[in-house]
Amino acid sequence: MTDQMTTDPSKPAQRMRAGSMTLTLAPWVIASVALAIMPMVFTNNSALTIMNQMSITIIFALAYNMLLGQGGMLSFGHAVYAGVGGFACMHIMNMSDFFGSFPLVILPLFGGLFGMGLAMIVGSFSTRSAGTVFAMISLGVGELIAACSVIIVAFFGGEEGVSGDRTYAQPFFGVEFLQQIEVYYLTVAWVVVSAALMYLWSRTPVGRMANAVRDNPERAQFLGYSSRWVRYYSFVASGFFAGVAGGLFAINYEILTEENLNTASSGVILLVTFLGGVGFFFGPIIGAIAFTLLQTVLSLSTELWAFYAGVLFLATVMFFPGGFAGLIMMHVPAFKLGKARLLIMPYFRTLLPGAIGLLGLAALVEMTFHYRHAATGDNEMTIFWTTFDSHAILPWIIAGAITVIGLGIAKTTAPALKEAWDEASTIGGAS
Repeated sequence: MTDQMTTDPSKPAQRMRAGSMTLTLAPWVIASVALAIMPMVFTNNSALTIMNQMSITIIFALAYNMLLGQGGMLSFGHAVYAGVGGFACMHIMNMSDFFGSFPLVILPLFGGLFGMGLAMIVGSFSTRSAGTVFAMISLGVGELIAACSVIIVAFFGGEEGVSGDRTYAQPFFGVEFLQQIEVYYLTVAWVVVSAALMYLWSRTPVGRMANAVRDNPERAQFLGYSSRWVRYYSFVASGFFAGVAGGLFAINYEILTEENLNTASSGVILLVTFLGGVGFFFGPIIGAIAFTLLQTVLSLSTELWAFYAGVLFLATVMFFPGGFAGLIMMHVPAFKLGKARLLIMPYFRTLLPGAIGLLGLAALVEMTFHYRHAATGDNEMTIFWTTFDSHAILPWIIAGAITVIGLGIAKTTAPALKEAWDEASTIGGAS
């Protein structure tokens, strides 16, 4: 008789929940080296801008995960803490005498302090409860501050926002941050430091108790811990790192507007965090990378990038709520049992046709959009480096056939994949 492999909570190497991986230097060293050499691979300024945006989103998503993943607090207005921190940094940039007295590298710290200050005020009443009450308060606060952005013009700059110049800061060892590559290294330095601090926070007693309050607040209260104060401390810490992300945004783009703190921005960071996986510390990092590529690279190829992002988010919620990180961690038992190779061919037979079928379906969506919205007489379109007449019947037949055949093969081979998965994650049997 075979048994399904499970994890033993008493063994740290087998724990798979948020913040439970043993802290080792290897992942941090590898990540730091990779970030350091990225500009040598992607040398143009547009690539550097995308990587900077990705880094800022990583910090913001990790900060949001301190609430949702570790504390179980769903916030619909967390962008206001990044936005307020960013606006504060913009005003500091415009204070020439004060801004010129310190190097630019510490400016995100001011953004973090302003974000933390706002979080201390809002958290004093919003963290009294969790669940729906907290979510609705966060939504109300987010809408209130977003509305104030067009009313309190002195701080938020109205519809035009606030702009500044980062080069007025004191040079840092001779670096004036005139080039995008210099800003990139400043940003990734803050990414590594912030990520390490947030990881270490998850290992502190407060971080551990945040998990307990998330899972069973009544039991935590019975053991003598105040659920409210645990949520409050997590909320304030999350506000600080969100403010750091806002400060980095101010440095990179030198302008902030109402869009940086409205509900849409809060919804995007929720999508990013959930897409990567809220149950794992590294999940938001994956989500930030994936979403930034969708938002920047994919948007250059299609106007429907937001549609595909929404479909991906919906599929994540329905079929793999653990996100991309959850999909990765699902394979840990197979690797520990030495049976991961049993999944190679089933994956090839199922996922490859399925991916081709989805590409065919995407082609049908793009053709429909072009057919309905293209200008009169504009019949030519390009998909997957192929130019054709979208009003001709043959491209529709080809795209439909690819979709049906690809998804049909994937559906036919799915049972074999399930059997291989059960075999790979079961103790005993062939290895």
